[in-house]
Formats: sequence, C-alpha cells, structure tokens
Amino acid sequence: MVEVAARAGFVARGAIYVLVGVVALRIALSDDDGKQADRGGALTELAQKPFGEALLWLLGLGLVGMALWRLSEALFGQVGPEGRKPGKRLLSAGRFVFYGVVSYLVLAYVTGDKGSGSGSSDRQVDDVTATVLDWRGGQWIVGAAGLGVVAAGLWMIGRAALRKYRRRLRMGEMSAPVRRAVDVLGVVGGCGRGCAFATAGGFLLVAAVRHEPGEAKGMDDTLRSFSHTAAGPWLLVALAVALMAFGVFSWASARWRKV
Repeated sequence: MVEVAARAGFVARGAIYVLVGVVALRIALSDDDGKQADRGGALTELAQKPFGEALLWLLGLGLVGMALWRLSEALFGQVGPEGRKPGKRLLSAGRFVFYGVVSYLVLAYVTGDKGSGSGSSDRQVDDVTATVLDWRGGQWIVGAAGLGVVAAGLWMIGRAALRKYRRRLRMGEMSAPVRRAVDVLGVVGGCGRGCAFATAGGFLLVAAVRHEPGEAKGMDDTLRSFSHTAAGPWLLVALAVALMAFGVFSWASARWRKV
C-alpha cells in the first residue's frame, strides 16, 4: 500500500513540474503575463483541461500518497542500510510536512477554495516575509531561511550532477537507451530544479539584508527573473525545459524508484 502511495506521489509531483515548465516556457516565448509559473499556475492550467476536476483530484490524492510515504520513512526509516539514521528520518519528516501542506492546498482548491491552491506564490512569499521582518530578530530569521533555501538548491544541484539518484533507482531493470535517457533527465532536471531553489533563496537573502519584503520572490517571479538577464528569454527557456525534464524524471522514478 505504501509503495502504491509513493509511486502515485511521484506521478503527481512530475505533473506539477511539467505544468510549471510549460507555463514558464509560454512566458519566455510570448511574455504571457496572465499565467503564473508556480504551483497555482499549474493547477489553473490543469483545471482548464478536459476532465480537469477529476485530474486535480488525482493530483491531490497522489500528493497525499507522497506525504504518507514520507511519513512512513520518518517513522520506520528509508530504504537502504543507512535509512534508519536520525538525519535521514528527520529529512523525511520535513518532506512529509511539505507534501502534506501542498496536498492540502491542492485538495482545498478542487473542493472550492480557489484561493488556497492557486494564489500567487509571489504574494504569499511577500506577505510571509513582511510579517517575519516585523518580528524582533526577523532579519536574522529571514536571512537564515534564505541561506537554507540556497543550501537546499546547491545540494540538489550537487546530487544531480553526481548522479546520486542512481542509488535509489533500479537501474539494472532499464535498457541501455532508457538508462541514458533517465541520466539526462535526472542531471538536467535536478540541476534546473536546484538552480530555481538557489535563486529563490538568494532573493530571500537580499530581502533580509535590505529589510525589504518586496525583494523576496515566489517561484513565479523567480523564474521570470531569468528572462531579465543578458541572455534574454533564452535562459528562462532553458530552465523551463529543465523543470519539465525533472517532471519526466519523477515519472521515471514512479516506475523504477526503490520504495
């Protein structure tokens, strides 16, 4: 049962990343300001498709499955000889909380609370940052959070570049062409995802240093910032493709992940 839940979770996670990548690609190529390149934009995109409500239910339930799997890892340990280490279990507990919140927002959206799942991540991040900056020591808290997100992004990039994901996949069951494809998706997708996280963390650090909540950016504005570089929209195109690659890699994980 836990295995089914985990694999459904990877399918749902993949769908979100693919949809975010698609929206980001549209923004890069057509400057479509009506779309959000974040979770909310992904939900809106899916809701507009045929059988959109049913697909959203499946997405939300898949994320519930991911949360339950992470909870089981926190309680009983991960797969592998080092899976019961306290650090591994604590990491799984954090992932359980994250996926629990995301699944709640998706299900709240599909049951009628459209402001829960589809609200702009930029506005949400700005509001939370402004609140924390008003606390005593708020700059230090926001700064620490920014450093944590940057570190998480760099960790993702490092793991992807070193192909650490291979230890968690049943690579021996793949044909040679499939292994090569999974490697491309894992490296490109993981590095792209890490780059997006690290950039968002950098903006959070700037907000802390300047005591300016407007400097913090959600996923939508973070991705858009890549189109404001000297490379123009093409850097955002590359990142959008990388995020879609990570989504497809998540689908590969649904098939070959050791659970």
